[in-house]
Amino acid sequence: MRIARAVPAAAAALLAVALSGCVSIVPMEPADDANDPGCADVVVRLPDTGAGQDRRETNAQATGAWGSPASVLLYCGVEVPSASTQRCIQVDGIFWLVDDTKAPSYVLRSYGREPAIDVVVDSEVAGPTPALMDLSRAVSYTVPNGHECTDLDDADIIDSTTPSAP
Repeated sequence: MRIARAVPAAAAALLAVALSGCVSIVPMEPADDANDPGCADVVVRLPDTGAGQDRRETNAQATGAWGSPASVLLYCGVEVPSASTQRCIQVDGIFWLVDDTKAPSYVLRSYGREPAIDVVVDSEVAGPTPALMDLSRAVSYTVPNGHECTDLDDADIIDSTTPSAP
């Protein structure tokens, strides 16, 4: 009756192997313009790691997730920003608007590119800058739209104390 004992043992071993590789799918909602063809160009180029975290499977179109629990999330097809007063940074040639109102989670929106992309980073687990550096190659496949970050040094300042010419 060795066969009778071997079957349950083999089934248990197979179940253990199957369960050890299971990582749940990250539930996400697609952005409004997730069906933009430019998002497909980005998603197929997403890296296996982001900010030192392994990539995870998601359940929504044009999204990406890294970490367990997921600490870096990417949404392609978000609203394309126009002029903004948010802090703007440049990482690997790509401009990003920084929203830190929900710190320690940061929302970084690509600026000057279409389709636009949000990267949400839990800064207690992953660094925003390393995440953007890892994602920059994929995001570089979006199309520049001419907008760039500027600061006061770039602006034309009008001196209100000088009278204007008649």
